[in-house]
Amino acid sequence: MRIKIGTRGSVLALWQAHWVKNRLETGIKGIKCEIVIIKTAGDRFTGMALFQQPDKGFFTKDIEENLLCKTIDIAVHSAKDLPTEIPGELVIGAVPFREMSNDVLITGGRETLKDLQSGAKIGTSSLRRKAQLLNFRGDFRIVDLRGNLDTRIKKLLSEELDGIIVAYAGVKRLGYENRISEIIEHEVMLPAAGQGALALEVRREDPEIMEAVKALNDNDSMISVNAERSFLKKLRAGCRAPVGAYSYIKENTIKIAGMIAPIDGTCIVKKRIQGKSEDAERIGIMLAEELLKSGGAEILDKIEMRRI
Repeated sequence: MRIKIGTRGSVLALWQAHWVKNRLETGIKGIKCEIVIIKTAGDRFTGMALFQQPDKGFFTKDIEENLLCKTIDIAVHSAKDLPTEIPGELVIGAVPFREMSNDVLITGGRETLKDLQSGAKIGTSSLRRKAQLLNFRGDFRIVDLRGNLDTRIKKLLSEELDGIIVAYAGVKRLGYENRISEIIEHEVMLPAAGQGALALEVRREDPEIMEAVKALNDNDSMISVNAERSFLKKLRAGCRAPVGAYSYIKENTIKIAGMIAPIDGTCIVKKRIQGKSEDAERIGIMLAEELLKSGGAEILDKIEMRRI
């Protein structure tokens, strides 16, 4: 069987697609895979900050269209980029074992967030990271930073930044671990929902491909990502709002933390709850409801009003 794998063309996206290709070819006899590079809106409009994106699916919609048209058979996404609402004909067929979800600081040296000089310039395109950075230290100056991971690392020097914040998973996958100054704890910075995980999207009515990708699925990672996506869906928030979530499973119990923050980082609303892993999606919704009742709804309303 020949399988076409759709992906963005960035170095990290290609690493992820080739990882899936190699796992399928070595794990299932008779499968041969081809990588198909698809340019997304996120790749075309590189000058636009993430929170300014016109709609959801900035990095995924074009790939999904190819999946629906059967130009490709599997779409490989970073789970954090995939909107909570996807076309009904499509489904997440597998979530491979999740990499560590933390964000990291890269400075060019070995400074931590606490060590950085007063008024330090930190590069990030994420409102979620910006809000939590300012909550941790209100003196930071946040500079919008777009581009692929390797581009952002280069901009650390070219734009005279004191540090940049990126996801650990991408840094590890591309072999840049030696550049990490600090792995930021979840108590300081909750990640984006699904961060560190891959989502393999397939056509719902394609049993052969569905069966193939199941071989790559990690059940605990799938359950955790689904819980975080349910949390995000209930909030109706994405890259356009400072929202974070992380969950993990231990002894059939899912533990999930979530936060909603104003853009300036003041008065972050953060909670943790837990429940049975088989109720993971319901637990994610419950957490969202608790945050909304605790002031999160007002924060999100104010952010939305600023855009009107």
